[in-house]
Amino acid sequence: MNQTMIEIPKDLPMAEPDFQQRISLFGRVVPLPQSRMLRISIGILLVIGGILGFLPILGFWMIPLGILVLSYEFAMVRRWRRRSAVWWGSRKGRRGREP
Repeated sequence: MNQTMIEIPKDLPMAEPDFQQRISLFGRVVPLPQSRMLRISIGILLVIGGILGFLPILGFWMIPLGILVLSYEFAMVRRWRRRSAVWWGSRKGRRGREP
């Protein structure tokens, strides 16, 4: 058997794979922390802060952002987010059509 082997020169810089998770919001990319516990804590704090949205500084905008952060960690939240995205897309498509 003749096997062809490709040799990679040792002096070439090899790119390390980048596994850092990112959130894309309105065309901007926001990196998430590497620590899973920190991501979960940020998501929970955003949701709790959003529930207290009637207070100054905090706002209701924090709830969907917290759910988005948590959806990277929990399958149940990810399914809910995906269903919401599909529903929103179908709703947006219906508005564009004329009866």
